[in-house]
Amino acid sequence: MNRPSPPNQLPEDITETVRRALAEDLGSGDITAALIPEHKHAKGHIVSKDTGCICGIPWAHEAFRQLNEAVCLDWHVQEGDPIEPGQKLCNLRGPARALMSAERTALNFLQTLSATTTQAANFAKLIQHTSATLLDTRKTLPGLRTAQKYAVAVGGGKNHRMGLFDAYLIKENHIVSCGGIAPAIAKARAISPSKTVQIEVQNLDEMEAALTAHADVIMLDNFSIEELEQAVAQNQSRAKLEASGGIEDGQLVRIAETGVDYISVGALTKHCRALDLSLLIDC
Repeated sequence: MNRPSPPNQLPEDITETVRRALAEDLGSGDITAALIPEHKHAKGHIVSKDTGCICGIPWAHEAFRQLNEAVCLDWHVQEGDPIEPGQKLCNLRGPARALMSAERTALNFLQTLSATTTQAANFAKLIQHTSATLLDTRKTLPGLRTAQKYAVAVGGGKNHRMGLFDAYLIKENHIVSCGGIAPAIAKARAISPSKTVQIEVQNLDEMEAALTAHADVIMLDNFSIEELEQAVAQNQSRAKLEASGGIEDGQLVRIAETGVDYISVGALTKHCRALDLSLLIDC
């Protein structure tokens, strides 16, 4: 599989996200780094101890920049590149205290976002022979919504809605509170005619009700493979269909091959294992 191109636009909140992360770690100051002479400079490198795909370079770069703009980083990889154990990812040089103090924050971003990208790349590769689109969800780490969604895109997935503000997703409790599928969709259309209206259904009868009410996207929650196949046949391209609900890689291919348009996978952002990366000082 060819490496997907990174998103054209970085999240706008990188500076603030990194600022909060550094503040959380540094508190009133790094007392251990203070053991190092103030004017001492050092060189080092970041090395991979794992196999995966790299992501998070802008966040790591920003962590060092915010502590001391004199830190220089020379990256040997780009966002989305495959990496392997023993591979040198970056050379660093600058004030030793800044290298020490920013190390953990920079690595936290790199390890977490690389994990998300690696998971997305693995899942995207599994279904590349189908027409299904891999989507993320809102099941992201608090405070890292835009970062993890960026990482999914770097890995070859696509982003679902960013939050509760940019598209409707009418779920079971909304349906009950609104008095049914048709009233909920009608209310959404009346309030924001230009926004995509998606609704979650539990069975084929509910799907038909959603089709009759002209939903744009219908989320098929925890449907079996057989039910997904029936849903695709029943839909006849009247709406986009999205499979969802605890989907893991073992089920992914069969689900994609049913003909659904989208597959949303919370595991892309909430079940991934951080990649093992280290920063080592050379002198």
